[in-house]
Amino acid sequence: MHGKKIAWLTLPAFVLLLVANGQQSAVPTATPVGLFESHADVGTVLHAGWVEYDAAKRSYTIAGSGENMWLGSDAFQFAWKKMSGDVTLTADISFLGERGNEHRKAVLMIRQTLDADSPYADVALHGSGLTSLQYREEKSAATHEIQANISAPARVRIEKRGAYFSMWLADASGEFRPAGGSTRIALKEPFYVGIGVCSHDKDVTEKAVLSNVDLKSAEAAAVAAAASTLYSTLEIITVASMDRRAIYVAPERFEAPNWMPDGKNLLFNRNGRIEKIPVTGGTPQVLDTGFATRCNNDHGISPDGTQLAISDNSREDHQSLVYIVPIGGGAPRRIAQKSPSYWHGWSPDGKTLAFVGERNGEFDIYTIPAAGGAETRLTTAPGLDDGPEYTPDGKHIYFNSERTGHMQIWRMRADGSEQEQVTFGEENDWFPHFSPDGQQMVFLTYDAGVKGHPENKDVTLRMMTLKDKKITVLAKLFGGQGTMNVPSWSPDGKQFAFVSYHLVPKDSAGK
Repeated sequence: MHGKKIAWLTLPAFVLLLVANGQQSAVPTATPVGLFESHADVGTVLHAGWVEYDAAKRSYTIAGSGENMWLGSDAFQFAWKKMSGDVTLTADISFLGERGNEHRKAVLMIRQTLDADSPYADVALHGSGLTSLQYREEKSAATHEIQANISAPARVRIEKRGAYFSMWLADASGEFRPAGGSTRIALKEPFYVGIGVCSHDKDVTEKAVLSNVDLKSAEAAAVAAAASTLYSTLEIITVASMDRRAIYVAPERFEAPNWMPDGKNLLFNRNGRIEKIPVTGGTPQVLDTGFATRCNNDHGISPDGTQLAISDNSREDHQSLVYIVPIGGGAPRRIAQKSPSYWHGWSPDGKTLAFVGERNGEFDIYTIPAAGGAETRLTTAPGLDDGPEYTPDGKHIYFNSERTGHMQIWRMRADGSEQEQVTFGEENDWFPHFSPDGQQMVFLTYDAGVKGHPENKDVTLRMMTLKDKKITVLAKLFGGQGTMNVPSWSPDGKQFAFVSYHLVPKDSAGK
């Protein structure tokens, strides 16, 4: 081996167990390999894996078989160390061999147990270059992912901070930045931290080199906003799979995406302006909204796709007013005559706007003609009513109300009659948004003790199937205000857009 210091662990480091179908599974002995305590094949594999360590290069060559790391169980080679608290694991990753399965994976992983169906989170580099934060929230549950908008990065990192797991990728200069949304998983201490390889072909063994491996631990601690940088991530989630994809990440706050009717672009607000970005990612372009340069996160597109309603604080003592501008930009046309007023919904025929207005200290739901005219008050209950949105058939307006003592979803006829409660949990539900076919409603949920809709909180995105009232959790994330204030479903009803957030300690970014 030309004088290199190498620890090469192969079959003698294992006790092989025969199973009924003749395949092999392995139980590791406690043989250290570099930074890690041991290694093992997790799950059932046909070909036992191995790890070779080069101390001079802090480099690990890992060979792994296994049919997949997905759905409810995994099969791969894993080198691991038991740890507790906050953890970061960083490495350069490259595959050996150019013709392997495009779905083969080399991973940085944090895992509850060595069981094949264990909860976990990992940063997975695929043979195709796809890089994802993959996660299984509970034992035997389905695996989901958040895809990065960067392909085939040379250096990657997984970070565990409290219950949140995030993916970091290095840019051309070697500086690390968050590369997508995070997810929230409740792992018990201690847990397993390590590196692994899966061939994604049960009959094949694939190899990858993970070098410059750096494993760090720190005591878990809350991140103070004043001592951190806020990152915003514009994401798209596919409803059927619950998989997420990062579109755009920036070290500042932006909010509230709308999906444009062409299906090709998204709008969002940042620093008082409305910006447009392709759903495939890219550089956002600022939309011309004339004097309205203090736009907030209550904006949306007309059903025919020709106009944009905005809520702007540029005038009236900086109280929000509702305006309409051409979808391509132009001079604002004032709609609401009283302030503050915040747009939230557009009737399917395009003739009426629904908005929230504060009048005499009470926030209520109002409607007003899109052509301009008198406003009509629809709710009168004490307490905050917010987030009105028309159903696609135009018969109802759904909204959130705290009239029961905490925030729940309600609905009423489009004329304000027959007001009735829709959600009944102990949590606080906000901002109902409907799929184009009117069959599903997505909404934002805060914990029971949260008042209002503040930023930087643990929240969930939930979906109700209106036919049977069944509620499904789609994502657990860090967000709140700005995550999903306005309509954001794709025109085909298969996806919707939202914004997640990440508070990064100022000493965390870097090489």
